[in-house]
Amino acid sequence: MSVTPETTYSARYAASLTPKQRQQWIQNLSDDEIKVLRYDWRFWARPEQIAPLGDWFCWHIRSGRGWGKTRTGAQWIVERARKGFKRLALVGQTKADARDTMIEVEESSILNVSPPWFKPDYQPSKRRLVWPNGATATLFSGDEPDQLRGPQHDSAWVDELSKFKYPKRTWDMLELGLRIGDNPQVVVTNTPRPIPIIKELMADPRTVDVVGSTYDNIANLAPQFIARMMNKYEGTHLGRQELHGEVLEDREGALWKRASMIEAHRVMQHPRLTRVVVAVDPPGGRAECGIVVGGLGEDGDGYIIEDSSLAGSPATWGGAAVTSYHRNAADRIVAEINFGGDMVGHIIRTVDESVAFKTVRASRGKAVRAEPAAALYEQGRVHHVGQFALLEDELCTWVPDEGMKSPNRLDALVWALTELMLGPSPGSWDDVIGLGEIDDFESKWA
Repeated sequence: MSVTPETTYSARYAASLTPKQRQQWIQNLSDDEIKVLRYDWRFWARPEQIAPLGDWFCWHIRSGRGWGKTRTGAQWIVERARKGFKRLALVGQTKADARDTMIEVEESSILNVSPPWFKPDYQPSKRRLVWPNGATATLFSGDEPDQLRGPQHDSAWVDELSKFKYPKRTWDMLELGLRIGDNPQVVVTNTPRPIPIIKELMADPRTVDVVGSTYDNIANLAPQFIARMMNKYEGTHLGRQELHGEVLEDREGALWKRASMIEAHRVMQHPRLTRVVVAVDPPGGRAECGIVVGGLGEDGDGYIIEDSSLAGSPATWGGAAVTSYHRNAADRIVAEINFGGDMVGHIIRTVDESVAFKTVRASRGKAVRAEPAAALYEQGRVHHVGQFALLEDELCTWVPDEGMKSPNRLDALVWALTELMLGPSPGSWDDVIGLGEIDDFESKWA
C-alpha cells in the first residue's frame, strides 16, 4: 500500500473537525484510506504530542504516568526515519528498558506503532533497527555511557533520563555525537527529578520544555488506574512529580538533602572496597523489598553501589538478594526480621545455604535509626556510585513522624551503612558463615 500526500493531508485536516463532522468524513474513506488513517499520528495525537515548530535542539517532555510520552517518542522517531534522517539513537535506562519500552514490548513501542508499509527490521544482536529506506536506529543505555563515544547521529530519543545511573555523562556523550545533518535534534521523555542535568536542559534556550499531567490522557486510561492514582497520590508531594510532571526540590523536614548530601559527593567509581554487604528490608505487606548494596572503601568512606529493590514473591526477592551478593562478591547479607522472623532466613537459605547471613531486629523508630546514617552523608562520608533515582527520591522525600509509608529502600540503605560504618568493628561480632541472629542490633551502636 502506498501512502499519498493527499491522504496524509486529509487526515491532518480531519483532526480539526468536530466529532460529528469527523465521523461523517471517516465514513466516506476507502478501505485503504482507513488503514492509512490508523497509523497517522497527527490525526490521533493531542496537539502537545506533535513536535513543536521552530529552531530547537531538545524537546523535553516531562509528564506524569500515562500521559503518552512513550508513544510520542516512538512516533517522533518513526517520523524522522520516514523523512530521511539516517542515523538515529535510542537511549534507555538499561538495554532491557530500551528494548522492552522503546522497541518491541510496550503497546506504544516503535515496532507496534509503525505502519506495515514502513516497519523497521529489528536486529537484536546488533542492537539496531533498519527501515526500508535505509535509516537505522541503534540502542544505547544509561548505565554504559561510553558506548555513545564515537557514533554520530542526526536524531535521538532518550527515555527516562532522570532514572539513568549516569545521566550527565550519558547526555554529554550523546550530545557530542549529535553532529551530522542540517538539524540534529533530540527528544527526552521523562518523569522528572531535580537533578542537575534536568535543570540544565530546562534552562537551555534551545530546549522546548513541555509539561503534562496524567489527566491529559484520561480518556485512554483504565478508570481503575485513575481512581487508584487519585486516591493514593493526588495532593501529595510524590503525586506532583509522578502525576503532574513537576520538578520538585527536597521535601521540608526530610533527613537527606539532594544537592548538599548526595550530588556533592556522587562519584563515577569507587576505590578498593574492604567490605561489601547486601542489606535486605523485607516487604512485610508492602509492594517492594528493599535490597541495597554498600561497600566500605579503603579510605574509610561508604559507597552505595547498587539498588536491586523489587516487588515480587519471597522467592523472587530472596533470589535477587543472593544474586546481588554473588555479583558484588559481598561479605554477607544483612536482613531485618521484624516482618517475617525466621522466614527471612529460611528464604535466603533455600536459595543458597552457603551465603554469609546475619539478621537484625529494629527495636526503635525509623527516624532514630536513620539519623546516624544521614549524619554520615552530611559529613561527606557516603558516596553514591552513579545515580539511584528511586532510592534517592525516598531519601529526599521521606519525613519522619508524618505517617508516611515505610520507605523500604531507605531502610535497606540504613542497615547497610549500620553494618559497614556505624556498628562495632567487624571482629567484635560473630562472623557467621551461614545463619545467625543478633537481636536489638541498634542498641549496640546507639
